[in-house]
Amino acid sequence: MTELHLWLRHEARTTERRTPIVPSDARRLVDAGVTFTVEESPQRIFPVEEYEAAGCRTAPAGSWVTAPADAVVLGLKELPDDPAELRHRHIFFGHAYKRQPGAAGLLRRFAAGGGTLLDLEYLVDDTGRRLAAFGYWAGYLGAALAVLQHRGRLDAPLTPTSQEELEERLRAAADAEFTALVIGALGRSGRGARVALHTAGIEPTCWDLDETRNLDRPALLAHDALVNCVLATTPVPPFVREADLDDPARRLRTLSDVTCDVGSPLNVLPVYDRTTEWTEPVRRLHKEPPLDLIAIDNLPSLLPRESSVDFSGSLLPQLLDFTTGGPWARCRDRFHQACRELGIEEIEAEEEEGESRHV
Repeated sequence: MTELHLWLRHEARTTERRTPIVPSDARRLVDAGVTFTVEESPQRIFPVEEYEAAGCRTAPAGSWVTAPADAVVLGLKELPDDPAELRHRHIFFGHAYKRQPGAAGLLRRFAAGGGTLLDLEYLVDDTGRRLAAFGYWAGYLGAALAVLQHRGRLDAPLTPTSQEELEERLRAAADAEFTALVIGALGRSGRGARVALHTAGIEPTCWDLDETRNLDRPALLAHDALVNCVLATTPVPPFVREADLDDPARRLRTLSDVTCDVGSPLNVLPVYDRTTEWTEPVRRLHKEPPLDLIAIDNLPSLLPRESSVDFSGSLLPQLLDFTTGGPWARCRDRFHQACRELGIEEIEAEEEEGESRHV
């Protein structure tokens, strides 16, 4: 394979314990000839010593800013605010292509430094199917937290756990009267949500494209909980509107938004303006009739080991084939498209001058 230097960075967010590549998969990359540098991180679910034993180099947390220019910086969530200029190629979930808050600023940082964002959300095959995603675990946890909230068993602040411990909590004190609706039920996140609800003894109502084309709003509002697993790519009518909050016939009491597309014009739940946090996972949106919101944008980090192993297994083959074509080229092209939409034309011109280097 083309010579590649991957640099796994420490995550700036204190609640982020996941990793995109686990030590066993890092060993496979090293064996394939990849130079793999891993930053120290006190919160990562896998200690740096396990990566070192797999043949990886180690570096202090945050040292990616001075990494060699040809290193590809690998992470999951948002970058720290500094440096103002991003000169490397970065692989992570940028959330920057749908006019989300802060999106323009992030892309301008790449423009200023001549770097490139290879957004994991847009790492897709030639049919548009995502090749590496945390969706299953996001849906699983979004539904699990909705159940625990309804049963009065959701403790704050949230703390990472294991699947076995969470399943035990879900099976306790089952409530046969609880009704749940999963929208986007056929996708990765929807499948995870359905598994969590079944574990809790709940048979959910499942909607997907056919049911949302002509939305039955009274039926939606007649459920105790809604788990939204839809990531809209084109404008669609909102599932829940401000007017619905005042509906006295509304049975809906818990809104669990797995997608967390807040701030985007494509948001299908435009009834809130900020996500919830591990310290305060639930926020009351409406007093009477009550409606509670759960909208945590790194849900899978509550099951950091399981979700990391799953994601790493999907990302590994893409990193073993890290070339200028295929999925990574689509990531790069989508980045350039987003920059052009903001009038940032110089990035593409700069990269064309260095056409010989891999993605």
